[in-house]
Amino acid sequence: MELKERVWVYIAGAKRALEGLEKEDIRVSGFDVDALLDAAKRYVGDAEYYYARGDYATALAAASYAEGLIDALKYLGVVEPRWPERRLLERRVFLGGTFDLLHPGHIELFRAASTLGKPYVVVARDSTVKRIKGKEPVLPEEARLAVVGSIRYVYEAFLGSEKSFMESVARVKPDIIFLGPDQPFEEDRLAAEVEKELGYRPEVVRFEEKRVFAGGMRSSSDILRKVCSGSYCRLLDK
Repeated sequence: MELKERVWVYIAGAKRALEGLEKEDIRVSGFDVDALLDAAKRYVGDAEYYYARGDYATALAAASYAEGLIDALKYLGVVEPRWPERRLLERRVFLGGTFDLLHPGHIELFRAASTLGKPYVVVARDSTVKRIKGKEPVLPEEARLAVVGSIRYVYEAFLGSEKSFMESVARVKPDIIFLGPDQPFEEDRLAAEVEKELGYRPEVVRFEEKRVFAGGMRSSSDILRKVCSGSYCRLLDK
């Protein structure tokens, strides 16, 4: 297992263990459990920060500190963390999209994908967006790739194939294909198509709902409509 993958597994495992502990009401007389849990969370945050910067060695050290604190609480008999199975953390999760004008809904999509395994995110090429949507994206592909690749929930981001969706799927060979709520794929048909082309059948999971954010907006199109409204356009003209 390469360092990048090992770091991802350590970070994901510590996050899941901490999420389980957050649901428990832990009180120990004379012992500040919350302070140690908070320290573990901060180490996980540090690990995610350095992971996003590509500093995997420092990220691994921070994640190891978090694991150490969680295990220390376990050995003291204070908590009983539930560590996820490593094989589940190592699953490859494929998702794709335009990801133009990134917003909280996109972040929630990436976060949900990360609970299933390692998210590999394919960013649609400018030519693909223009062909499918009939218009060019606001941000060019390299800018969209840079933004998506910096998100802490994303294991790896790359530009998609200009030829076919299946080429991008073949590059990842995912265990799970994670669809957005409005992506025009039928789950069983997509799984069957991958099986026909690549010789195995992945699980296809759909993220069911778009997250509403900032005054009822739900998409990049909603953001554009608001920006192009009269008041905002007048502000831009000043």
